[in-house]
Amino acid sequence: MDYKLTFAEYNKALKKDKLMGLKCNDCGTVTCPPMMVCCNCASTNLEIVELSGKGKIVTFTVVNIAAEGRENEVPYTIAMVELDEGPWIMGNLVDMDPRKVTMDVIGKRVATRGKFFPGDRYSENGGLARPAFYFE
Repeated sequence: MDYKLTFAEYNKALKKDKLMGLKCNDCGTVTCPPMMVCCNCASTNLEIVELSGKGKIVTFTVVNIAAEGRENEVPYTIAMVELDEGPWIMGNLVDMDPRKVTMDVIGKRVATRGKFFPGDRYSENGGLARPAFYFE
């Protein structure tokens, strides 16, 4: 069984400011980031779709102690966003000073744009993209 959308392809699209996912042709569920099977019904009958990247914040955390390779970025805010198409994805909330983020951001509308980081000692050459969210 092969991936319809590999992580490398997902990452490459994100670097071009496109958020890609998979839509199940059997149950209609949209999955993001890519998986081998539908996260709802386990079907392999999937098609690649471009997602809007828009949604609402459902929760967040402010990181004050960095993961290895991100030491120069603290503090930063990681948000869990429910996309309009259904899936929940994590990414950086970059539109607000992490020292000022409060519970008021929950439910706020955001849109994603690809953001790059140079990677860490575990990343492949060229770094990885990660979703970056901005208030609409």
